[in-house]
Amino acid sequence: MKKHQPRKRFGQNFLRDTRVVEQILQWADPRPGQHWLEIGPGQGALTLPLLQRTGALTAIELDRDLITPLKLKAERYGQLRIVQADALKTDCCALRVDTAPWHVIGNLPYNISTPLIFHLLQQIHCIADMHFMLQKEVVDRLTAQPGSKAWGRLSVMVQLQCEAEFLFAVPPEAFYPPPKVDSAIVALRPRARPLAEGPLLQRVERVAAATFNQRRKTLRNNLRQLIDAEAMQAAGIDPGLRPEQLGLEDFLTLARLLEASG
Repeated sequence: MKKHQPRKRFGQNFLRDTRVVEQILQWADPRPGQHWLEIGPGQGALTLPLLQRTGALTAIELDRDLITPLKLKAERYGQLRIVQADALKTDCCALRVDTAPWHVIGNLPYNISTPLIFHLLQQIHCIADMHFMLQKEVVDRLTAQPGSKAWGRLSVMVQLQCEAEFLFAVPPEAFYPPPKVDSAIVALRPRARPLAEGPLLQRVERVAAATFNQRRKTLRNNLRQLIDAEAMQAAGIDPGLRPEQLGLEDFLTLARLLEASG
């Protein structure tokens, strides 16, 4: 069978280190009877040991040339269903065979990781947890705390809905071809009660986008068109602060002020 050449346009860097795979699975703790969804199975480094533990797995793969070889490899491990699709455009909830939530896992293409996470957040109601390999810089942003340089729109929007945990770093040599950046594994666990959802979440998104668009400017300047500085002051938020100085509760307060301002 002709060897598959990794495709740059699909952001393909195939995981090769079996020790890293074992670490991921120790953290994810897959068990029989659970519903697992893998995004971008590639050549099956994570898929096959995952199948061994669960017996069944659904995967979304964009590169059709990878599908048949992976199906052949998987036959002796368990029941693998592969959906040939773009994960960015896929309704993951609609792929479920019953009402049980997905445990989502994947070595995500770094060129689409942030929009893909936002896409999955819109489907959070059918997800039990997520374990992803990402560029370390993105994992730093997902798990950042207020006051740090990594704290930004992605941190806020994810942490309002999930507990985010940095698990471990992965060096470039664990992949073929080796990426030019370090990688890391993150666990995203949906909160039992999101801190914001629906219209309130949309207003937080609007405020976060406006404030972090120009990080060096103060809230007074960034939100001039949305919220009056005096209203911020009255709500206990200093309009002279920069966005990275705000915590989740502050963004919720600003979102409520945005609602009140009409």
